[in-house]
Amino acid sequence: MMRETPRKPFTGRSMAAVMVGGFAIVIAVNFYMASLAVGGFHGVVVENSYVASQKYNDWLAQAEASKALGWEAKLSRDETGHVLVQTIGAPEGAIVRAEMRRPIGEHAFASLSFTALGDGLYRSGEPVDEDRWTARVSVEAGSDIWAEESEL
Repeated sequence: MMRETPRKPFTGRSMAAVMVGGFAIVIAVNFYMASLAVGGFHGVVVENSYVASQKYNDWLAQAEASKALGWEAKLSRDETGHVLVQTIGAPEGAIVRAEMRRPIGEHAFASLSFTALGDGLYRSGEPVDEDRWTARVSVEAGSDIWAEESEL
């Protein structure tokens, strides 16, 4: 015959231990996730939100002017790591620039200038790492300025 061992009663102290343990797990996970989120954020989008709100309509007007030009730019990277910009609709001899930043991970920024290769193709003067980049490309021809942000 088997003997039954007497069970200890579930007391208020047991319930308190379960509650404290459960909340400790939730809090630990929240702190870990918050540290990951803060570690992947590299600064503010704008320094002063009030000043940015005052410039918002100008930014919209600039975006509409860029769109009205009808130009396009496609980014790629060659085998040596240089950035290539293929412009579509932009006049020959336009000045192409790009401000590069890494959207996640290690802080990295690069300002690139480009030389024309012909047929609307431009090549950066220096290579960039193979990681993921966000590029703010601007194409300037006379008083016309086209700008767009894209991924590389």
